Amino acid sequence: MKRFNLYQKLYVYFLIVIVVSLSSVGLFTYTKASRELDLLMRDQMEQIVNNAVHHTDLYLKTYERSMVSLLTNRSVKEFIDLPSERDEYEYYHYRSLIEDIGVDPLFIRNPEIETVYMISFAGNAVYYFNNVPDQGFEAVEVAEHMDYLKSHTGSEGELSILRSTILKNGQGQMLTLTRQIRGLSSPQSAGILAIEIRAADLSAMWQGIDLGKDGYFFIMDENGQVVYHPDQTQLDRQLDRQFSAKIAEAGEELFELDADGEKRTYMVRKSDYSGWSLVVSKPTKEIEMPVSSIRTTTLIVGFFTLAFAFGLALRFGKSITRPIQALKMGMRETEKGNWATIPLPDHRDEIVELMVRYNLMVNRLSDLVEQVYQAELRNQESQMERQRAEFQSLQLQINPHFLYNTLETIVCYSFVRDSEDISDIVKSLAYMLRYSVQTNLEEITVANELKHVMYFMVVLRHRIGRPFELDVEIQPEYLLHKMVRLTLQPLVENVFQHAFPEGIEDFHYIRINAWTEDGMFLVSVKDNGEGMSADRLREMRLKLETNRLADEGGHAAGEKGGIGMLNVHRRIQMVFGEAYGLRIESEAGRGTEIRMLMPASQ
Repeated sequence: MKRFNLYQKLYVYFLIVIVVSLSSVGLFTYTKASRELDLLMRDQMEQIVNNAVHHTDLYLKTYERSMVSLLTNRSVKEFIDLPSERDEYEYYHYRSLIEDIGVDPLFIRNPEIETVYMISFAGNAVYYFNNVPDQGFEAVEVAEHMDYLKSHTGSEGELSILRSTILKNGQGQMLTLTRQIRGLSSPQSAGILAIEIRAADLSAMWQGIDLGKDGYFFIMDENGQVVYHPDQTQLDRQLDRQFSAKIAEAGEELFELDADGEKRTYMVRKSDYSGWSLVVSKPTKEIEMPVSSIRTTTLIVGFFTLAFAFGLALRFGKSITRPIQALKMGMRETEKGNWATIPLPDHRDEIVELMVRYNLMVNRLSDLVEQVYQAELRNQESQMERQRAEFQSLQLQINPHFLYNTLETIVCYSFVRDSEDISDIVKSLAYMLRYSVQTNLEEITVANELKHVMYFMVVLRHRIGRPFELDVEIQPEYLLHKMVRLTLQPLVENVFQHAFPEGIEDFHYIRINAWTEDGMFLVSVKDNGEGMSADRLREMRLKLETNRLADEGGHAAGEKGGIGMLNVHRRIQMVFGEAYGLRIESEAGRGTEIRMLMPASQ
């Protein structure tokens, strides 16, 4: 019974899933689907009406900007200020000037504008027509236009949008954008500016709104009159007072009303710019229609899906659970370090193949671990011996030319005179030799290395025939810092060999400094000699990166491109790691700086 434990659990779990799923579908699907569809429909209608408001406002603002271009025209302001007893020549002068500078460019940019006209409170009026025949108006008609527009516009210059026109036979086909304007002589409104556009052009923006078979979109102005409707017979119709009041009070919420014996759902957004109410309407039954269909479909699909899943669990439960349990137990043994294989069942499938691969992996890993362990022991011993031999070999590669030249100097002094100089040279040389031949790997201090350099300078003073003082700028707290034996003196010697090829002058210097930076301890040897060319600097840096101890051309030690700096670089890396060593900065004619990088915390 134990081996069927997981199978029985699967059976019970699937039974619970079936019961809970069927219950959940039966109890909650209808409510959930109804709520989601309501939200979806609301979002769709809200998005449609918001987009309609946005694009309508943008469209109307385009024409308002066109009106602003006329408002800022000085000729328009001067025309508005003309008195009623004006000179006819002056009247026609301003009419032509406004037409040339303001109106004609406006017609070119906006060919859908039919009429532009301005009427001053003093009775002066100019009319301009685009794509329609010019029309003349008597003084009485001008006064009627003025009275109508003045009664429908505000004195603060705000924009008004009217369903009216001055064109004969144009009622219902035009929209008038109008506002009161000021002249130059007074901050008070002194006239009216109006632009008439074809309503059909504005309606073209709303033709693409798709609300299904029986849904539609319409616009109502502040007076309850239909500005736009997909049914042309509804244009300019005055809506029922109760219906228009409901639209005006709806705010952002959906509402339902009976229209033509049918219950419809409405959503309204009012444009703060135009004052129009944009309304989306759909039949309520069309909104609710998908709910019952989704409910039935969900029940059927859910039932068959769960039944099919339950059948699969019955069919494959045993063949899956038992091999998994065996594989699990084998992995637990492997975690404990027991490289044991697991028994294989009689049948063959992907899980059994996985068990076969697991057994093969265990056998190979067991062999490989043993091989790696033995190889690692041998490699560690070999590596330690190799490093010890390499370190000792590198440290013993002292430049022989220095010893040869020093011995020649001692011989010369011994023939010439009995001098204390010979004693100084011999003592210094003896110290240096004792210091150099020690091959153990222990680290010494900066002070030890400086002392070694001091004895080197004693010998060097007799070799070059003149005194030379090193500039040591190391702070006292760094003198006891650890560094690798016999690394500072080879760098100083390298300076004398390569930095001053024409001899040492009074302005020459060698400066030694030490400091810590970003977790590193740095020791610097800097000179103001001839420096290195860019090619030579790249060559030296490449050698340091690749740890090549000699040139490819086989230069002897001590010649240009010898092994002194590379020897120091490699020994620092062997003691502290590959991240440390030498860094070179140099410029031809400006000197060279060599930095030893070592760990700061020791």
